[in-house]
Amino acid sequence: MQGQTLQATYINHATVLLQTQGLNILTDPVWSKRVSPFTFIGPKRFQQPGLAIEQLPPIDLILVSHNHYDHLDLESLRQLALRFPNAKVVSGLGNGELIKQTGFSDVVEIDWWQELTISPTLSVHGVPVQHWSSRTRADTNHTLWLGFVLQAPGGPLLFPGDTGLGPEFKLINERFGPMRFALLPIGAYAPRWFMRDHHMNPDDAVQAHRQLQAKNSLAIHFGTFRLTDEGQFAPPADLAAALAEQQVDPQTFRVPQPGDTWAVP
Repeated sequence: MQGQTLQATYINHATVLLQTQGLNILTDPVWSKRVSPFTFIGPKRFQQPGLAIEQLPPIDLILVSHNHYDHLDLESLRQLALRFPNAKVVSGLGNGELIKQTGFSDVVEIDWWQELTISPTLSVHGVPVQHWSSRTRADTNHTLWLGFVLQAPGGPLLFPGDTGLGPEFKLINERFGPMRFALLPIGAYAPRWFMRDHHMNPDDAVQAHRQLQAKNSLAIHFGTFRLTDEGQFAPPADLAAALAEQQVDPQTFRVPQPGDTWAVP
């Protein structure tokens, strides 16, 4: 996808294939049947990925937002490293060593507000989001969680990974201007007293869409794994209600099925 063309293919959960500026980019790749330290227990997938790893085009860049098992999936990264050993992987501070164990050699750690040049027409910026990190009981917040803004001539794109609704979206808007496109999580939000600070619900996601002045947004992080108390099909219904209540055109904030491709205006 050359020039200002941007194509987004929803694979599952927070895994999206972005194609722009002649590059193929993956976010938080997860193909495993469970998101857990164990293969026999833990959250099991409801939906099959929209694309198999074997169906992917040559991957140039992989973005890993944080180290939770449903975002940093070692088995998926191992399979990708076998197929695309020259891909660059970008993640937050402290995640590089673990990612290199999967077979990738070009792994870069970045901080909040740090910029990394990928090509003459594309740069990646680490941005703060409201979340946390952990893979064991002993390593809580030892590594950095972050989102990514992809800056390109056609306009900026946001992938926040996981996040609650905080001041970060306004800060991102102040720094980068209106988003051409945002991938916004809408699931894993119940019960609110427990999840509010770390996961947006659909109403929060619509507020984020507005704060970012996003021209278009795609719903992610729903329907694939049962991580929290809301029903599997609740997030899309709640998003439709939130869009109507906040008077946002639903064509500008879409709910995809795995495998759906959107040619972003």
